[in-house]
Amino acid sequence: MAQYFQIHPQNPQIRLIQQACEILRGGGLIAYPTDSSYALGCHLDDKRAVDRIRRIRKLDRNHNFTLVAADLKQVAMFAKIDNEQYRLIKALTPGAYTFILAAKRLVPNRLVHPKRRTIGIRIPDNVIVRDLLAELGEPIMSASLILPGQSVAMADPEVIREKLEHEVDLVIDGGIGTIEPSTVIDWHDARLRIVREGSGDISFLQE
Repeated sequence: MAQYFQIHPQNPQIRLIQQACEILRGGGLIAYPTDSSYALGCHLDDKRAVDRIRRIRKLDRNHNFTLVAADLKQVAMFAKIDNEQYRLIKALTPGAYTFILAAKRLVPNRLVHPKRRTIGIRIPDNVIVRDLLAELGEPIMSASLILPGQSVAMADPEVIREKLEHEVDLVIDGGIGTIEPSTVIDWHDARLRIVREGSGDISFLQE
């Protein structure tokens, strides 16, 4: 049975943030709010928890997981970023965007796309996520909470609790989210491509 934490979206209770991080460090799987839809997250070193995400979402081995990071400094530990990419990511984050970038050589194979050696990166504009990352001290391995057969993401924490109470270890209730996941921008090579249009505005492409 999943635990259920109601965390204030603007002033998160530090005690609950610490408990959530203990669950992550202990191999737990959490459902948590972002600045778009809810997401599934786990410790980036926990292969078993990542496999649980694959099972819930019915994902194949070619799915790009996302590292939810606190800032560009953390992103640069895992992804190759040139000056042009840096400027755009800095301008758009924190925000509802996922960037698919070339992974650095030292990144473990289980964290990257097996053929393209890419990695998804996300810096959400969400106070709960910010506090989780600050307490944890490292990124969270994550995937949007879109269940098999569904075209939209989950946004209501009470519904998430009802559907996934035996699949996850913690549901963080940070209020109602949106049904749109993040906008996905693939920029692992010289050409920028919009893979999925979601909550993040793409009008900057017309500028």
